Amino acid sequence: MFQSKTSAHNSLCAGPINGDCNSLPAYVHSNFLSQFVSLQTVSLFFIAANVITVMMILAFPSIIKKMGNRPTFMAVIFLFALSLFFFSTADSALGGFMSIILFTISFNLVFIKLDLFIEKFTKNSSTGRIRTIYLTCYNLGWVAAPSMSSRLIELYGYNFVYWIAGLIIIPAFLIFILTNKKLKSSLRYEREPILKTIKKMWKNRNLRGIFFIALILQLFYTTAVVYVPIYLRQNLGMSWETLGPIFSFMLLPFVLFEIPAGILADKFFGEKEILMSGLAIMVVSLILFSSIGVATPLVWALVLFFSRIGAALIEAMRESYFFKLVSAKDIGLINLFRLTGPIAYIIGPGIAILVTSFLPINFLFLVMSAFAFFGIAITASLRDSL
Repeated sequence: MFQSKTSAHNSLCAGPINGDCNSLPAYVHSNFLSQFVSLQTVSLFFIAANVITVMMILAFPSIIKKMGNRPTFMAVIFLFALSLFFFSTADSALGGFMSIILFTISFNLVFIKLDLFIEKFTKNSSTGRIRTIYLTCYNLGWVAAPSMSSRLIELYGYNFVYWIAGLIIIPAFLIFILTNKKLKSSLRYEREPILKTIKKMWKNRNLRGIFFIALILQLFYTTAVVYVPIYLRQNLGMSWETLGPIFSFMLLPFVLFEIPAGILADKFFGEKEILMSGLAIMVVSLILFSSIGVATPLVWALVLFFSRIGAALIEAMRESYFFKLVSAKDIGLINLFRLTGPIAYIIGPGIAILVTSFLPINFLFLVMSAFAFFGIAITASLRDSL
């Protein structure tokens, strides 16, 4: 792992680059795939990609142990870039399907590896601040990307967006080639059976609670990233020229509120109260998503911005709370925690297939609001960190 603050700094600096590579095409995936297949099949694509990702994450500790830290990280960054170039040449359902599988696997493994690097040098007393600084660096890449990608789509089409995203990842690759050349881990990664890890998590009320809150947040992201763009683009008829600036504006809360929330959690409140506030905002936002049936840009910009205030608060507190409970040696628990993303991308599209088979897509947002409401009750059972 990182042996110095310089190494830590390099991980934090990679945040915006990693954010750019993911965010540039993130809100494009679902509409890109829907060129070739139906909405239900798009959902099946996401389910399949994330089932395979779950299996890869479970095998990741063994891969790290065999290959070592630096080679593993280089490999997953290379695969991430390769997936984007696959997207840039995809012109069929099969090409899109193979691309989304490789993209989903590599992105999740990159994120887990950065988790381990950062956790190695972070003290509990500063976890909220360090984690939210990292998230803010990462989210900086998201703010400008939707406007950029929408403009590129209007001018050159979907495939060109992926080509640019693939080029952007090259600086991240070079950063880790030219620095940390002697990166070695003082930790020994022993692969713990998944059932043992699940039991360990389940017996700890706080770990269990934050796991389910993380899952609920990821369910919101599946809705926001996959189905909201489809709803606004295909159901309400909003153009990419309009959607790009709206999506950039809505992501500002991730840059504006996460670091202050982390500082407040470390010094004054703990995470519990901020988590409950974020979940309450999310409930209201999802109900508004389901209720607004007009393509008014200002209205949607404000509602989407409001929803991301809630998501940003939850995201910051999810990271702060969980990483106060674990250390870098708990790779099994960290992997399980990061499985909430792929699991949500299995559950969310599954729910979407069920809902959209009988009801309009906006009813999906109402169903997701019920999960967010359930999260408030879970948060109430957590022991606060202060």
